[in-house]
Amino acid sequence: MHERSGVRGDTRRGFLRSVGAAGALVSWPVSKAAAVSGDAWEEVAAILRRITPPRFPDRQFDITRYGAVAGGKTDATEAIRRAIAACTQRGGGRVVVPAGDFLTGAIHLRSNVDLHVSSGARLRFSTAPSQYLPVVFTRWEGVECYNYSPLIYAYKQENIAVTGEGVLDGQAGLEHWWPWEGRKEHGGGQGGPSQRTARGLLFGMGEKDVAVQERVFGEGHYLRPQFIQPYQCRNVLVEGVTIVNSPMWEIHPVLCTNVIVRRVRVTTHGPNNDGCDPECCRDVLIEDCLFDTGDDCIAIKSGRNRDGRRVGAPTENVVIRGCEMKDGHGGVAIGSEASGGVRNVFAENCRMDSANLDRVLRLKTNSVRGGFIEHVRMRNVTVGQVADAVLQIDLFYEEGNAGKYPPVVRDIEMRNVTSRKSKYALYLRGYAAAPIRDVRLEACTFDNVAQPDVIENVAGLRLTGVKVNGSVIDRP
Repeated sequence: MHERSGVRGDTRRGFLRSVGAAGALVSWPVSKAAAVSGDAWEEVAAILRRITPPRFPDRQFDITRYGAVAGGKTDATEAIRRAIAACTQRGGGRVVVPAGDFLTGAIHLRSNVDLHVSSGARLRFSTAPSQYLPVVFTRWEGVECYNYSPLIYAYKQENIAVTGEGVLDGQAGLEHWWPWEGRKEHGGGQGGPSQRTARGLLFGMGEKDVAVQERVFGEGHYLRPQFIQPYQCRNVLVEGVTIVNSPMWEIHPVLCTNVIVRRVRVTTHGPNNDGCDPECCRDVLIEDCLFDTGDDCIAIKSGRNRDGRRVGAPTENVVIRGCEMKDGHGGVAIGSEASGGVRNVFAENCRMDSANLDRVLRLKTNSVRGGFIEHVRMRNVTVGQVADAVLQIDLFYEEGNAGKYPPVVRDIEMRNVTSRKSKYALYLRGYAAAPIRDVRLEACTFDNVAQPDVIENVAGLRLTGVKVNGSVIDRP
């Protein structure tokens, strides 16, 4: 386990061995799917062949055998830790949360452990920040640091899972966790705790290449923890559970390979309550999930600004299918923390419909972030309504064109996407010196579009069989 109470030198040396003496992760080899040609959808079968769920020995470790008491008032943290330790000592298996209401602090998964939250079980996570100390090595909004442990965390583990039909309840709300975001509508303001100072300090450390072991936050800094974060793990499965009331991002795999998020229901409307944010990951499948969130439903990321470029690992080979998106800022989003690059994203057979869902496909970045976003495909998506644009590519997000790293955004395609109501069909804003390139729409129908498209600095926009408000538009 990678923890820190006052960061030990041996812990830091172990981390350096994993990233190399220069402090940057060893560059990943370019995947076979990195250079897309022909019909890119043919690549999906190869990606899916590489994505396989972890398997676990047929052994069960019921947390009540290790001292957990139902009722939601008795702290079961140590009982769950003992059950995970026993499971690990026996070579792996399933740690079972049975039907009932259980209270816990941070849970740290180990290799070959499936945390199974049974039908009728509700695992309530403590609202006491001290339950998420000591700090652990993590990434917060795209920058590496030491911070409160995510509610469910794993570091450098293999074959791990969170499964079952039960509920994971972060118990965040207007009185706990959300006020740290700082705005009144989330319970903050009026001199209360706020993340703003620490957020600025962390981002500044990233820009100045401050050594990661010196970026120590946690108590007194108010950077909210993520819900589920496997970090540098292989063979990760999150399946079946319902996730509610998260402090921040819900499912946040970082630097992971072979990740499956399946049949998960995410319902939480707090600040930065993204549903699923794979960051610097390879070979990811997100399928048959429901997202009803206070931020992007799915947001694909790869690090922020200089720190993201230092790590330099893209997210690539992401397949999204059969999902339903309700409220959120974007149904499928990429960025804005995409400084390490994102490529080969395939989204199909999804349903989106809400007056509180802003966009269908959302790409957001700027010239401070840099990086690239390329080879993005969406097809067979049915949209009832969205509040803003069906397709938004915005290179003026947040800092806008204020940096020295103009992003490369190219090869974006939508096929057979239908929408019954939106403000815009297309909202595309590139830079004159770095235009968005090669955007294609085929056989799409957009009805009840309120305003004309916004198209600025786009090279190679092609529309084939696109119908907007009843009129067919072809742009070869």
